[in-house]
Amino acid sequence: MPKFSVVISVYNKGNFIKKTLQSVFNQSVQDVEIIIVNDASTDHSETEILSMPQEKIIYHAFQENKGAAATRNKGIELASGDYIALLDGDDTWDPNYLAEITNLIHNFPDHHVFATAITIEEHDGKRPSQYTCSNPENKEQLSLNYFESSYKNTLLTSSSTVIEKTVFDIIGNYDETIKSGQDTDLWIRIGLYYLIAFSTKSYASYTYAPVSLYKSIRSVKHRPSIVAYESLEKENEALKKFLDLNRFSLAIRAKLWNEPKEAQFFIDRIDPTNLSKKQVQLLHAPTFAIKLLFSTKRILEKLGIRLGVY
Repeated sequence: MPKFSVVISVYNKGNFIKKTLQSVFNQSVQDVEIIIVNDASTDHSETEILSMPQEKIIYHAFQENKGAAATRNKGIELASGDYIALLDGDDTWDPNYLAEITNLIHNFPDHHVFATAITIEEHDGKRPSQYTCSNPENKEQLSLNYFESSYKNTLLTSSSTVIEKTVFDIIGNYDETIKSGQDTDLWIRIGLYYLIAFSTKSYASYTYAPVSLYKSIRSVKHRPSIVAYESLEKENEALKKFLDLNRFSLAIRAKLWNEPKEAQFFIDRIDPTNLSKKQVQLLHAPTFAIKLLFSTKRILEKLGIRLGVY
């Protein structure tokens, strides 16, 4: 059995999948199997996948589009390795990514979830920025609480995280009812049970897509429901703050998408002390003002300047 099962989810990634696969082929650690699940792509993704060396590839194609959660769940089901290494079909790894994960596994033997910092890049490769955690002691490897370390940026991403396969027996798989944000739901469940062994150096690259499934969603009903975790936040201050930051994001999105009842639902559950003054002001701003600000945000994004929700 291989040590790592690299699970790659693909939907219309024909222009990127070769580069993604090549980054796996170039790993200094080669104790891997590569599982590609094609979510009924309508472009040339399959042609590009089949043109690559197939010795270590297990390829599965859905006949109809099922979504990212079902795609990743199928990859996990097909995996025979001890560790699930997640990778999206347009992202890449540094040649030493799996070597660094192996170091984390060795250095943190009681941990079951491992991740590295990640670099965000535009499709044109310009304007890279690092996506990491607060690190006042300037250490290269850390054991971190997911919630406490994800107030600004999530500590885990779908291309920089490796999960021991037994973890899914404890927390369950991706929730296939969630259309967008199924990662966040999984990360919450991981955070409730496990500390994260984290490398502060970037060994992965995330390709920022101007158009994505997330941007096509126009209702908070399609985002993860965090109601299931409300009873737990009473005894977990870090979880409470993390959920309030997510409620803030959801409330703003609901206002933008003309869902006032849903916006108020989230606002009513937020402890304002968990937000900054600017966040509180934005939360109570009139909808037209929020739309104007986010219109400016889109212009800034076109110029390569992205504003975080938090």
